Amino acid sequence: MISKKGFITFSIIFVLFFMIGVGGGYALSVYNNVNKTVEKIHVEDTREENKSVLREKPVDPKMDDTTILLMGIDENEKRGKKESEFRTDALIFATVNTDDESVKLLSIPRDSYVYLPVVDKMDKINHAHAFGGTEATIEAVEGLLNIPVDYYAKIDFHAFVDVVNAMGGIDIEVPYEFKESDSDDKKDAIHLMEGKQKLNGEETLALARTRKKDSDMERGKRQLEIIDAMFDKVTASSSVLKYNHIIDAIGDNTSTNMSFDDMKSYFSLLVKSKDLKVDKLSLGGIDYQPNKVYYWKLDEDELHNITNELKRHIGLETSDTEGSDDDTTLTGEGIGGVQGVQ
Repeated sequence: MISKKGFITFSIIFVLFFMIGVGGGYALSVYNNVNKTVEKIHVEDTREENKSVLREKPVDPKMDDTTILLMGIDENEKRGKKESEFRTDALIFATVNTDDESVKLLSIPRDSYVYLPVVDKMDKINHAHAFGGTEATIEAVEGLLNIPVDYYAKIDFHAFVDVVNAMGGIDIEVPYEFKESDSDDKKDAIHLMEGKQKLNGEETLALARTRKKDSDMERGKRQLEIIDAMFDKVTASSSVLKYNHIIDAIGDNTSTNMSFDDMKSYFSLLVKSKDLKVDKLSLGGIDYQPNKVYYWKLDEDELHNITNELKRHIGLETSDTEGSDDDTTLTGEGIGGVQGVQ
């Protein structure tokens, strides 16, 4: 299951990789626009040696198996302008195996109850960004999985809305009638009816966000359908003349430590591969509500198994003794931080 904002990040980055590839063949202006956009969204990685401390040396996506952390940020004008005011509404951790032409996508639930090194206590993983921004989020994910984060990309609500609008909307099935907040948190601003229809950016975001009438699992399935619909739309011949508008929309609300050359390296795998295998994983657990604050308490055995699966996928050593034997990850001791923010 890919959770709410994580699927948004993945879909936008996938579209950007596609643009890099088609730009040279379609028109030089599109290729140049992609290059300028990547320069605009690129930020220097402030971590030592520009890479994770879990790596002995920096990786090269042309030849190495790598990881990408995709972060969806709940940023909008209503919530402020400082990075520390935003949370990761959800996270996707991707492992990329070049030789096998395969990608594994792990959805990390936003309410996962984990240890946050930035504040030295247990809390929701989506609060790491509010405590310490990008670096704190990366540190929390690396601590949870014991796997290095090589690259990251962040995106907010508005980029997703703008990209879908630049595509001219997407055609998709709405499973039931519902009302949902818009990208500026205006309650019940979006009202959708059941049935197959064309949705604009705000409506598509609402469909991705809602879980009022079912569950996170069903929401995750809908998000995968939206990714498919977006990719179908961007690869359609009718979208060729919209490419520059789509690229501009990506550049307005996105940031990444990937360079243009890094993205070009991923393009041949993610788009040109005839047999690209994408495996979607999720972390199971149970509802946990100490002091009336909701958390998702992860299943430690499942976390251990998935972590080893991801490590094997990118050639890292696994160990049967890994996995947490620390009961504090499950007891609720040390809860604190940004409580009451769901």
